[in-house]
This record gives sequence, structure tokens and C-alpha cells, in this order.
Amino acid sequence: MDLTSGLRDALPPGVESPAVVAAALGDADLVVLLCAIAHLTGESALLDRYGACAFDRGRGPGRVSDADADAIRAAALDALTRPASGGHAPASRALLLRVMTFCAGEEIAEDYLPLVLEEADFDGNDPRRLAWKRPSSASAAGFHVGIIGAGLGGLCAAIRLEQAGIRYTVIEKNADVGGTWFENTYPGLRVDVPSHFYSYSFAPNPDWSDHYARRDELADYAARCARDAKVVPHIRFGTEVRSADFNEARSCWVLSLRTPDGSEDTLEVNAVISAVGLLNRPSIPHLDGIEDFDGHCFHSARWDHTVDMAGRRVAVIGTGASAMQLVPEIAREVDHLVVVQRSRHWVTPNPSYLRAVSDGEKWCFRHVPYYAGWHRFLMFWNTGDRMYPAFHVDPDWPDPETAVSRPNDKLRRLMTAHVELELAGRPELIDDVLPDYPALGKRILQDNGWFQALLRDNVRLINDTVARVGPHSIVTGSGEEFDVDVIVLATGFHPNKFLWPMKITGRGVVLEEVWGDDPRAYLGITMPGFPNLFCLYGPNTNPVVGSVVFMLECQVRYVVKCIAALIEGGHAAMECRQDAHDGYNERVDAEHEQLVWRHPKVHSYYNNSRGRVTTNAPWRLLDYWKMTAEPDPSDFLITPPGPTEARAS
Repeated sequence: MDLTSGLRDALPPGVESPAVVAAALGDADLVVLLCAIAHLTGESALLDRYGACAFDRGRGPGRVSDADADAIRAAALDALTRPASGGHAPASRALLLRVMTFCAGEEIAEDYLPLVLEEADFDGNDPRRLAWKRPSSASAAGFHVGIIGAGLGGLCAAIRLEQAGIRYTVIEKNADVGGTWFENTYPGLRVDVPSHFYSYSFAPNPDWSDHYARRDELADYAARCARDAKVVPHIRFGTEVRSADFNEARSCWVLSLRTPDGSEDTLEVNAVISAVGLLNRPSIPHLDGIEDFDGHCFHSARWDHTVDMAGRRVAVIGTGASAMQLVPEIAREVDHLVVVQRSRHWVTPNPSYLRAVSDGEKWCFRHVPYYAGWHRFLMFWNTGDRMYPAFHVDPDWPDPETAVSRPNDKLRRLMTAHVELELAGRPELIDDVLPDYPALGKRILQDNGWFQALLRDNVRLINDTVARVGPHSIVTGSGEEFDVDVIVLATGFHPNKFLWPMKITGRGVVLEEVWGDDPRAYLGITMPGFPNLFCLYGPNTNPVVGSVVFMLECQVRYVVKCIAALIEGGHAAMECRQDAHDGYNERVDAEHEQLVWRHPKVHSYYNNSRGRVTTNAPWRLLDYWKMTAEPDPSDFLITPPGPTEARAS
């Protein structure tokens, strides 16, 4: 295939001008550009020539000389605009391995290559969509799947079922799609994973406005994906699932619904995919006296846009991810802001966090062959598996109080230096914000101007709790009183209450009673006693590095293959075996014991009341991708069709 000719054919009139291309290449990430050109031409000469250059990986040129940068762009311009001469042979495996290693800036294990080719989807073939093992029949349309939630997980499941020709209905409690990006609207909200990785592999967006997209653009992306895939007509908006009951005699699920007008309804389906998310039910603390507060009080996830913050006295309770995003925004307009900090968080510098995507970069994402795919891999590596060693505990590390290993300590020193630099003008604040637990023990937050906001004259940070609320004030545990007009509860969510408040009843067992505050699932997806029930973003699947969208795509592929196996085999139901479930969770717990989250100084929403990590995945992204590539029939008990309870493995 002559890809350079294809490039020229894809350009709008006049854009094929070398001057226009050269201008766009001036904004390109040079590492990604070199990878794209090597992949395009099938030649590694440029990688060999510039491999010794010092690049700031992931953010374009670092100490690379101006002469080398100009030479790289000139070589790319030549490759993209030279006349076609017979096309290019497909890139060899050896070359792709070379490009992958060059892109990451370090040696990458060879078993990453199949994942990279699938995730980057260089040829636009969408390799994760279902491929029927035998020609699909009318039984596919006769099988009905209920999907609970129309966030990024539920939409991904709906899109895959739509592609496969499997009947489905999505139940969404909100008025539109998007999940967390529909519900959360607070000032400053944006994603903390690079936009070009926090998106579906099968629906890349070359036109992101920011490298870390803001809320409105993310909500628009979800809506566009739903619309383009034609899944919107299958969504029942404003409808909430109250309960789900498995009918053993008929091997089906009966969903009890509350409709938009408040009436009750039922929906009978063959299988259920729960895509309700992890952080979607706000945690509202009980504050003594709050009922007598005369001002405005609301949770950050339920932002009240009717309240004008200008000139107000505001209290923000909490300093987690939401507070860190909204405080710098509202600090500019409020009269006075008091921030109540119960626990401290590590904050990392990120020059790209607030950086817009230039027009030249967008041109490269859209028009340079393979550029978007290699950029996606670079984001995958830099925000994902590259960081994994820093989570692991080195039992021989000499100072386990402050770090758990050399890589972990390196990260701690980097973030400490950043705090000291940002707060150099107010050194007394440094001790107020630095955590006393190892880096990565809790979710690391991105600095979006947080420390500069704390330096403002109208902002006060206090390390305390709220003891009570008066009609016009809050009173801290130490007895200090602050007059306030608005209270913002940036107090997080209920992460351990998976599927709450729905009541899920399987084969004579209620999921809430089985789980308590110790939720477990095989692969985070399926549980014994609950046939044909599949969870997305379930227990132990939260990726503290990398993108949740990646995890959701892995899970959806696994679930859709399970459903396809039911249809192709003519089976009524499949249920996870107890031994498979228990063995997997033993491995999860054993792995967590080797990770920083079990450090004695770490206490967070990752852990349940007994300290067990219930939310986080302990695996590399590569590991989970392999685990969910194909369902293993031996992990399940199969129910044949007909009103029988007989099952066979």
C-alpha cells in the first residue's frame, strides 16, 4: 500500500504544500515522529542515527540540538511528500520491536508487541471487536443483554454488542450518556490521564483540544461515540435499576426498574453487564449542625451552578483529586477560601497537564501515518507499566518509613523537590502539605496550579477536621471558627460499595451480603452464584497507573466473548467456578502484599475496614490484557438450555 500517496489524497486542497507540512512538523513530538517515519518507510536508519540524542520522552525534544531537530523534521518532510515509488513493504517484526524500544526510551519485553499492535491499531482494523467462531445465527439476535450504565464502560459494551448483532438494552439513570463526565461538572474538571490514551482504541480522536481533556470535551466524545455507533436508540434514559433477580427455572435475569415518571417496570434479559462505575455515588459526611447552615452546601459531584462564587466566603472540605482541580479555579473569584485537609496527597509536576494541543500536533495526529498509534503507545508506557516497579516493595530497602524501593524513593524526591520549589516563598507551608507515607501509597495527583493557589492571600489551608457547622460558619476540631457562605464537600465517593444501592440476587444469594465491605470477583468481572452477570470496573480492577478505558476494553472483550460462547454453544447460563474465583483472589491478595498500598502508614479508599485492598488491580496492564484475552471454559459451570439445574464443567 502506498501510504505516502494515501496521505496526499487525504489532505484538503492546498494542504499538500510542503510548507504547510513543514509547519505542522514543527509542533511534532520528535520521538513519535521518528517512530512513525521508521514504521512508514520500513527503515531504521533514522532511529540508529538519532538514538543517541537526549529526548524528554513524551514531551518532544529535550536536550536534542536544534540541528538534530531540524534534520529529523527534514527527513520526515521528505518521507511524507516525496513522489510515490512503488509503495512500502509491511514493517517487519524486528523493525516494530526496534521502534517500540526507541519510542519508550528503554528496552521493552518482546511480549508487549502484540498488545502494542492491538492498542495502537495502526491499520484501523479494530482487532478487539468480536470475531464469531462460527457464523452468527438468529440466536444472536434472540439473546438479550441488559447493560446498566451508559458511561464509557457501558457504551463500550453496547458498541461491541451492536457490532456483533447481539440484542441489548442500556439502562441509564441520567438524562444523557457519559457517566462520570455527565454527572461531574465542577470548575477545573479534567482527566488526569493523557486524552489520546483516555479514549477508545477503536475511536481515536485526533482533535483533542488539550493533552488532558476538560470535562465538556470528554462528555462530547462519549456522546459522539454513542451516536456514531448507533447505540443511542437502545438506551433508556432517566431509568434506574433498583434490583436484579436471577430466575433459575428460566436462566434469565429480571431487572426491576424505576422509570422517569417514578413508576415501576421490569425488564427480562438473558445476561447482565453492570457498568455502574467505581466512583459514582458521592460520600456525604455527617456534619453536626449542617441542617442549620443558612448558606449553600453541596458535594463537588453535584455542583450547584446557581451559586455565584464571586465575593463569597467558601470552605472546601477535602484535598483529594476533586478539590485539587476546583480550588485553583474558584480561588480567583471568592473573597476568602478555607481548605480543610484531613489527609495529604503526593502531587506530581506535569508541564503538559494544562497544555493545549497545537494545530500542528492535531495535523500530525490526523495526517501522519502511524503517528497517533505510536503516540498512544508512548502514553500507555509513560503513564502505565513503566511506573509499575515503583509500586513494588524492596524488602532490603534501608528506609522503609519514607519509601519502599529505589524507584519509589526517586519519585518521592522528585515530588518533594517540586513542593519545595513551588512553596519557596512560604516555607512554613511545606510541612503542611508533604505526606508522611511513601509515594504511590495513595492516588498521585497532578499539579494544576494547586500550590500557587495555596500561596494566594485569600486562601487558608488547615490540617484539621470539621467538628460542627454553625448557621454561618464551620468550626474545626481544634475549635477555630471560620465564617462561610458556601460549603463544598470534596469528600469523594463510596468505592467499596460496588453496584450499590442495587440489590442483586443470584442463585439464592444476595451479592451485598456475600461481599459486605470485602468485594471480590474473578478477574474483577464475574462471581460464583451469579450466572450471566458480568461487572465492568469491578473489584480490584482500578488501574492506579494507566487508563481505565484500557481496562474497560479488556473487560468488554472478555465479557462479549463469554456471551458469544453462550450463544454459539446454545447454553442457557455460565457461572464462575468457586475454585477459579478463590484461586484468583488468593493471587490478587498475595500480589498486593508486595505493593506499597499495604504499607502501615497508608490508609485510603483503596482498603476496606480490615486493610485489604479491594479497588486496585495489582497487575501490570500487560498482565491483565493477557488474563482477559480469552475466557477459559474450565473456569465456568455451564447450564444447558431448558428448565434444569444440572450443570457440567
